[in-house]
Amino acid sequence: MILQALLGTAAVYLICGLIFAIPFGLIGAASIDSHAAHASWGFKIIVIPGAMLLWPFLLRRWMAGIRTPPEENNSHRRASRTGAPT
Repeated sequence: MILQALLGTAAVYLICGLIFAIPFGLIGAASIDSHAAHASWGFKIIVIPGAMLLWPFLLRRWMAGIRTPPEENNSHRRASRTGAPT
């Protein structure tokens, strides 16, 4: 019973992901990443499986109109901003 519910939920999630991934691969990837704007068809096809799994995050970025990737935030980058030795 629990396994059926889990598999059903996973199936719905992946179906929603596939419905999202096809237009995202063709249009959306180019709108949120300038490097993907001039990508080949091969790249657009390769993006589809990843977009199926990460579709909620990608949909949020696409709808928000975020065009640049987030800046990396780690201890080395923070130290370079403050001028502290590493």
